[in-house]
Amino acid sequence: MKQFNIHPTDKSIANSIQQKIDHLNKPKGSLGRLEELAMQVCMIQHTLSPSLNHPCHLLLGGDHGIEREGVSVSPREVTWQQMINFTHGGGGVNMFCRQHGFDLSIVDVGVDYDLSKVEGVINRKIARGTRNFLHEPAMSEEQFNRTIEVGCELVDDCAKKGCQILSVGEMGIANTSPSSIWMSLFGDIPLDECIGAGAGLSNPGIEHKRQVLNAALKQYNETMVPSDENAIRYFGGFEMVAAIGAMLRAAEQGMIVLVDGFIMTACAIAAIRLYPAAQDYMIFTHCGDESGHRRMLDIVGAKPLLNLGLRLGEGTGALCAFPIIDSAVRMINEMNNFDTAKITKYF
Repeated sequence: MKQFNIHPTDKSIANSIQQKIDHLNKPKGSLGRLEELAMQVCMIQHTLSPSLNHPCHLLLGGDHGIEREGVSVSPREVTWQQMINFTHGGGGVNMFCRQHGFDLSIVDVGVDYDLSKVEGVINRKIARGTRNFLHEPAMSEEQFNRTIEVGCELVDDCAKKGCQILSVGEMGIANTSPSSIWMSLFGDIPLDECIGAGAGLSNPGIEHKRQVLNAALKQYNETMVPSDENAIRYFGGFEMVAAIGAMLRAAEQGMIVLVDGFIMTACAIAAIRLYPAAQDYMIFTHCGDESGHRRMLDIVGAKPLLNLGLRLGEGTGALCAFPIIDSAVRMINEMNNFDTAKITKYF
């Protein structure tokens, strides 16, 4: 696997940042999480005057071999149909990107359909879907390495545009299944407690999903040498592994990384397992409705900004949270301090 050079954010300027925040014309600590966010963004950018130039959103599409086992209520053709819908501007991700000024890239990393002639889709296809991890690894080592590189290349393209803040979303039917297994393995949580309804499975459907995923995990434990990288490769989708590569490359580039819901939190945890310092660059934006998402966030001690009951995916929770981060940056850059406002500092 590609090696990354990710350093923890420099805490040496934390006192200077805190002094600037505390000297703004407001009661000390009165802007709560905005103050915490301003501190994090300043440390990521190593400045007391941060900015959020050219926000970019990567929408990554891929299909999953495990879908053949009936673990999702949605058929796999929904993946490519939605990818085409995104090019027409008709998805939730399109609306929120327009609203908040994000540069949207729609990327086919592994959709089981020929999208090569669809205008608006970036072709980075590794294969037409992963293999069925009930029986074998979802991807080969070569495919895994290439998929990580694809995520890196996409971030490099964003960096060339001046991007300072990146969000990543996904489109891939059945991708709650690998996410649940990663949650179990990386959080040391019984698998049954990590499995939910996904896009809307019934109770019998959830039970069937539990049986399939438990069998797949048993197969993995019997045939593979347990390691973080092997677990990522054995179960992950192309869109998910590309997201891991993107998050790691963005952290290496010193970008702010917005983490969305259940699927992207699973990818973020996988990235953190590989490179713990990557978490310094991540803002966990949303706690969704998928069973266990709160527990998944607890694995890395994350405090999500929003709890809106979203379970759409696509990175929509991250996009909805952007104005809060923007407010934090505006706070530290635009508020008067006690001196300029000629207000007595009373603490």
